[in-house]
Amino acid sequence: MKFRMVFMGSPEFAVPTLRALNAEFGVMGIITQPDKPSGRGRKLTSNPVKTEADKLGIPCIQPVSLSDILVRNQLSVWLPNIIVVVAYGKMLPKWLLELPENGCINIHASLLPKHRGASPISSAILGGDSITGVTTMVMDNGMDTGDILLQSTVDISERETTGSLSEKLMELGAQLIVRTISRIGDKSISGVPQDHSKSSITRLLTKNDGHIDWNKSATEIDRLVRGMNPWPIAFFDFRGESVKVWEAEPASGAAKPGQVVEITRNGLVVGAGQALIVLKQLQAPGKKRVAAFEWASSRAIRSGDVLSSQNS
Repeated sequence: MKFRMVFMGSPEFAVPTLRALNAEFGVMGIITQPDKPSGRGRKLTSNPVKTEADKLGIPCIQPVSLSDILVRNQLSVWLPNIIVVVAYGKMLPKWLLELPENGCINIHASLLPKHRGASPISSAILGGDSITGVTTMVMDNGMDTGDILLQSTVDISERETTGSLSEKLMELGAQLIVRTISRIGDKSISGVPQDHSKSSITRLLTKNDGHIDWNKSATEIDRLVRGMNPWPIAFFDFRGESVKVWEAEPASGAAKPGQVVEITRNGLVVGAGQALIVLKQLQAPGKKRVAAFEWASSRAIRSGDVLSSQNS
């Protein structure tokens, strides 16, 4: 089958899929999010998919809304018979879902029906999952509720972060979508309905989701640090500052939650609700990341101090 393919996506996660699809089938057009202000100068900046579209020479539109007449007009020119969607960032209207004869095909970064929604990669780490993967599915009107086409799995390593896991899954997704589209082309695949009774929903993360509660176990705090990396980054309040935690790991022992037990070059050992957590890399507001013992030295922190807003 000859595909007239349109691609919809925005972040870096979608770029490997765009490259793979264009190399294998050819992409005739792209729909992505508008340029947004970025940096201290608030200069309008293209998202990674738009940047890649320019490199590949693929026509691209950036509507503020999919109800914009620009979208319908451009699609009437492209006349896609399949649309591939990867982290576009908005729900697709019914008319668009029904437009291509081969459907709108989505890559989701979890093993559906688990971790539907906006933050599946972080949620897998926060939940302590040992395995995750990617799913291709036929999109419908729900939030990641469409029929499953193919899935591919990957182990979650002990020190995995959302950033490192995202890199694995974006490459895995690019491979899986090529297999999926090829099988759609030769009509050797059909969707399998999800078991909705086994579903779980994730939501869009906010900066405050990274706030560390020292009463949580060391295991939970460790998962939070890894799950919030590279955004929004776990943090704790100390002396009126929000201090970011880029790296930490659990340790055996016990102490009052938030209490500094020991300061060594290996890290800042702090009490948790269960066991101890070793803070390894920290970042004060407006400063660079540093080893935790450097931060502690700069703040004259000593064993027995408590890292909490109540103690600031």
